[in-house]
Amino acid sequence: MNDPDPGLFGPGSVTWQMHGDPMMWVAGVRALYLQALHPRAVRGVMQNSDFRRDAWGRLMRTADFVGTLTYDTTQAAERYGARVRKIHRLLEATDPETGEVYGIDEPELLLWVHCAEVDSYLQVQRRSGFPLSDVQADRYVDEQREGARLVGLDPSDVPATTAALAAYFEQVRPLLAAGAEVSDVDDFLRSPPVPALLKPARALIWRRVAALAYDSLPAYAHELYGRSAPPPASVDRRLRTMGTTLRCIPARLRWRLPPGHIVKAMARLGPGSRPAPYKLRGQAAILDGPGRAQQE
Repeated sequence: MNDPDPGLFGPGSVTWQMHGDPMMWVAGVRALYLQALHPRAVRGVMQNSDFRRDAWGRLMRTADFVGTLTYDTTQAAERYGARVRKIHRLLEATDPETGEVYGIDEPELLLWVHCAEVDSYLQVQRRSGFPLSDVQADRYVDEQREGARLVGLDPSDVPATTAALAAYFEQVRPLLAAGAEVSDVDDFLRSPPVPALLKPARALIWRRVAALAYDSLPAYAHELYGRSAPPPASVDRRLRTMGTTLRCIPARLRWRLPPGHIVKAMARLGPGSRPAPYKLRGQAAILDGPGRAQQE
C-alpha cells in the first residue's frame, strides 16, 4: 500500500506548523493592507473583482488557496495553481492616467503579492510570540517559493531568505503609492459591510483585528496611508496578547472552521501530522546556527 501524499510541504516543514496558527488571520489582513500600496497590483484587483461587495468572499478564497497549498495533496495543490494561473492570464487592468492596458499576471505584480503575503505571515507570527528561529524563518521564505511557482513565477526569481526579502522591499518601495483604490481597501478593512446581527461582532472583534494588522505594517506603509505609526514595542505587546488569547482556543475547535484543511490532512496522514509550535522548538534546538532573519 502506498504511503499517503504529504503534499507540497509535509508535516516536517515550517510552513505546515506555522500556517495552522490562528494569528494567520491577522497576518492575512496585514497582507491586504500592504498589497494595496502597489498601484498596478491593487488596480488589477479592483477592476477585476467585486471587492467592495464581496471582500469576505475574497478573504475566504485566499484562505482556501493557502490551506490547499499547505495541507492538501500535491495533486490538489497543482490543480488549484493551474486554475489560478488560467484565471490570471485572462484578466487585464487599465491605467486611468496613461490608458495602458496590462495583464495582471505580470511577474512584477505576482512577485509583489507573493512577497507582501510572506512578509506579513512571517512578521505577525514572530512578533506575536510564535516560536520561529532565524534559520527557520529563512527556511519558511524558501519553502514559500513553491507557492510562488504555482501562481506562475520562476522560483529562482523569488526571495529565498529573509535578507533577500528585505532587499526586495527596499528595491520596490519607490513604486509604492496610496491611490484612490487604497482608500477603498482601507475603508472596507476598517468597517466592512455586515448584516445587522453581526454589527456588534464587527465592533468588538473585527475592528481590533484590522487595527492590529494595520499597526503592524512597516513605517513606510503608515506614511503612505497617512496615519501615524504607533511605537513598534506597543504593537508587539498587543500582538503577543492577541496571539496568547487566540492560541488558548482549542485547536479542535479552530480547525473545524471552514474550509477545514487541517482536519482533512490529519485524517489523511494520521494524528502525528498535527501542526504544533512545539515541534519547531525541537527542530531549532537541533538545527539552528547563527541566524540571518531581520525583523522590521
